[in-house]
Amino acid sequence: MDHRIIIQRSLDYIEDHLQAEISASELAAQAGFSLFHYYRLFQQITGLPVMQYILHRRLLHGVYAIKQGSTKTDAALRFGFDTYAGFYKAFCWEFGSTPSDFLVSRRAKRPYRIDINKEEHMAITHKKITQILKHWNLEDETITDIYYEGTGNKNENACYVGAKYILKYTFDLSKLKKHIEVSKALENIGLLSAIPIPTAKGAEYIPDGELYFYLTRRLKGEHMVSHRFADGDGRFVGEIIGQLHLALAQVEESVNEANLLATITDWALPKSKEVLHLSDAFCKEYLDTFATLYPLLPRQIIHRDPNPGNIICADEQWGFIDFELAERNARIYDPCYAATAVLSETFGGDNDKWIQIFRDMICGYDSVARLTESERKAIPYIILSNQLVCVAWFSEQDKYAEIFEINQRMTLWLIEKWEELKNI
Repeated sequence: MDHRIIIQRSLDYIEDHLQAEISASELAAQAGFSLFHYYRLFQQITGLPVMQYILHRRLLHGVYAIKQGSTKTDAALRFGFDTYAGFYKAFCWEFGSTPSDFLVSRRAKRPYRIDINKEEHMAITHKKITQILKHWNLEDETITDIYYEGTGNKNENACYVGAKYILKYTFDLSKLKKHIEVSKALENIGLLSAIPIPTAKGAEYIPDGELYFYLTRRLKGEHMVSHRFADGDGRFVGEIIGQLHLALAQVEESVNEANLLATITDWALPKSKEVLHLSDAFCKEYLDTFATLYPLLPRQIIHRDPNPGNIICADEQWGFIDFELAERNARIYDPCYAATAVLSETFGGDNDKWIQIFRDMICGYDSVARLTESERKAIPYIILSNQLVCVAWFSEQDKYAEIFEINQRMTLWLIEKWEELKNI
């Protein structure tokens, strides 16, 4: 039997019994393994020792219960602690912050049920990271988790190392190699880029089990944040995406060829139509027009994930990070994606202000990388295509229930504004 199936049963059992006594011996017996073998198997698959995993889940559920109105003492007692002081101490040790700071930082999300068949990887402990950092002689540096400012979600694929570095890790070696190739090419033409720092033995990345680790410098500057957009920021984003595209047009690295139209036709539209209850008439008009325009759109290597958080601004330089998803696609996809990323982080506020931000982005992009007439007509269709992909994908991910709900409402709002989008 697949060991992942066995450990998934353990995870389900743990999740259903967090308020009861759970022992590693009990779980090992259920799995049919010796305690020693079970410990090794559990950590190999989840990234955490079994009892630390149970503690981690109890702490997450406990702090969420406090957020929902439970008293600190009741939450601590409910999830296996004799006192709140014990909960507090364990929480600080596990998360590197107090429960109060964790709540203020918006990190106290409803804990989702872990499905190891859908997770890229479960968890990388600081102890494991310290071992990996020996390859760069940085094992004495402080390790800090990264949280996205806009959502409070933890970055599950990277951490800060001291004040100067970022360690990243992935299962997908092809994506890592893609990022390295594109980043090097951009650095060669003068853009800020997070290229790997060689290990003491000259390697660009370190394989460890099923994961690949690589180290980059923290680029000097600040990440852009959607909810802090000031007048002119929309045009600035559009212009630098245009400048990025001019640079990427000089890059000849091998990347995947994307077919957005096929993705929409075969999966995203049927799935989203069901979820959003879209009318047959609207879907037909959208798909017929998009199918006509898509073959006419200029294609090149694009970033594919140019949300503001991936844009670094310094005093006299700017740059992009995270090229793991770079692909050859319709170039107008990038500014449209950036615009929907801004909307997703600000949705529910002044939504109509976003219309002007989007206009500014397109205007800024056009001033650098002139839009064709087909691209102008395709803008609302690309915007909606991106949203349909998001809705379809998030609808299948329990982990992102909150983001799924936001994207549902966003997509319906964009359809309400359909005629206005056509005039951008």
